Amino acid sequence: MQNNMIPGKAQSMVVKGNKICLVRSDEGLFAISDRCPHNGASLSSGYCNEKNEIICPLHRYPFDLKTGRATSGLAMSVKTYPVKMDESGVYIGIKAKWWES
Repeated sequence: MQNNMIPGKAQSMVVKGNKICLVRSDEGLFAISDRCPHNGASLSSGYCNEKNEIICPLHRYPFDLKTGRATSGLAMSVKTYPVKMDESGVYIGIKAKWWES
């Protein structure tokens, strides 16, 4: 993964079998699950707004990039992952499965 991500544009990737949506916004770099809990749409096909939310491309449900919680009153959320970017690349914290230890 390159360090030249376009702000507001989401990218999809698979890390250790987890489909991740990676977004750089005005507030930083965020990694969340790339699957909308409502109907399974790929969140990386959506867009990021000025409220630091990713908007589902299918039904326009917004999710806070920091917390993963839906912000429109829905009782849904997406998983968030710790993420760090430095000169050597982007690192996403994925917890190892018990059988990978």
